[in-house]
Amino acid sequence: IVVLLATLLCAAAAVASSCEDDNHHHHGGHKSGQCVRRCEDRPWHQRPRCLEQCREEEREKRQERSRHEADDRSGEGSSEDEREQEKEKQKDRRPYVFDRRSFRRVVRSEQGSLRVLRPFDEVSRLLRGIRDYRVAVLEANPRSFVVPSHTDAHCICYVAEGEGVVTTIENGERRSYTIKQGHVFVAPAGAVTYLANTDGRKKLVITKILHTISVPGEFQ
Repeated sequence: IVVLLATLLCAAAAVASSCEDDNHHHHGGHKSGQCVRRCEDRPWHQRPRCLEQCREEEREKRQERSRHEADDRSGEGSSEDEREQEKEKQKDRRPYVFDRRSFRRVVRSEQGSLRVLRPFDEVSRLLRGIRDYRVAVLEANPRSFVVPSHTDAHCICYVAEGEGVVTTIENGERRSYTIKQGHVFVAPAGAVTYLANTDGRKKLVITKILHTISVPGEFQ
């Protein structure tokens, strides 16, 4: 009778443990299913990226659970260095997307502003191959004028919004162009450049790719 009771107790404990695991996996799968359903509501061209994010989130949750379980077993928490390394790995997973907060405003006035993205090799080790390049965004308000200036970096400029007139002076030769959304123009290193927003209602927004020529990633 004692052996029989012990066997029944062991069997009951195994069934309870199995049910608990099933509930746990079902709960995680439920959350994953919600994420997938949200992706189905997105436009078709955004769905692949959304689904990839769902998979990444699920992988991160599994890894987090595994780390917590390992910490519970060992009774030791992660050290400060390990946490920093983990944060660095997290940043390296998606280092290619930059929002407005990623830019630093270096010039600002009532007539507009200039924002610059920090050097790529500071963002991630994966971007060291393009450390000689920087990205900047110039915004000029309607009917405003950008004073003549020059930089020690080659610049490829794309007109993202608005229209205006740009003038470059290189080796004593002056060239003026009418620019509008979709146009691309080049300002070589050392060339004097100035421009004006000729539209009375819209901003002139110019995105710049700067190729530094002296210190990698640095320009003045």
